[in-house]
Amino acid sequence: MGSKVPAADNTLRILRLLASRKTPTPAAMIATLLELPRSSVYQLLNVMLEHGFISHYPEDKSYGLGVSAFELSSAYTRQEPLARLGAPLIAQLVDKVGESAHLAVLHGSDVLYIVEERAKGRPSLVTDVGVRLPSHLTASGRAILAALPKSQVRALYPSAATFSERVAESSISSYSQLRRELEQSTQRGYAVERGDVTPDFHSLAVAIRDSNDWPVAAVAVTFLADRVPEEQREALLVQIRATAAAITSRVQGKRPA
Repeated sequence: MGSKVPAADNTLRILRLLASRKTPTPAAMIATLLELPRSSVYQLLNVMLEHGFISHYPEDKSYGLGVSAFELSSAYTRQEPLARLGAPLIAQLVDKVGESAHLAVLHGSDVLYIVEERAKGRPSLVTDVGVRLPSHLTASGRAILAALPKSQVRALYPSAATFSERVAESSISSYSQLRRELEQSTQRGYAVERGDVTPDFHSLAVAIRDSNDWPVAAVAVTFLADRVPEEQREALLVQIRATAAAITSRVQGKRPA
């Protein structure tokens, strides 16, 4: 279905294209990649240039993002969008499953917890808002890492020293072990952690992706292992996946169906 406001639609398409490219792009290439008339592209570029959303590089005859686009990005970060978008849905997840849940993002080779919702009557956890843990030890971290390019994961774990922190004998302690775990997470469609953070506690996690299919966060549920037997975990996963899908839609700016 075509946009009712084609100029606005094409303006946003151009901005998204420029944001996805590593270097400034000539107007002719923009027109070709987006299948737009060159005259329309030049008109839209001139308006965006006037308002500072793009920059023109005359020597290269090309265009890139401008200061106003950067200001929008900074404002987005300041508003803590992931926490605001995810908190109500994490609370609903806890109500549905009766176990504690959280939302975490990757911060270097750690995960940073940005939403934590405790289930009533459940034991306290080491995770909390602002807490950082090694991503390879957590279900949330593994869910995000599994969705990253292998080269990115390797850059985060360049040596054996990055695996120095361990809780259990079964904890991941090498890149090869991590690679196997991430491949299993990809095959399953979710990540698992069994006592690697706190003995007797298990977690299940699903990644959240932005509009470029990049893993920006993960939603996880943590529970005492003997409270949720293996045969009951699929029902738990149904709710985790539904929550992850709902947050993904919000992150991507999609209206609920």
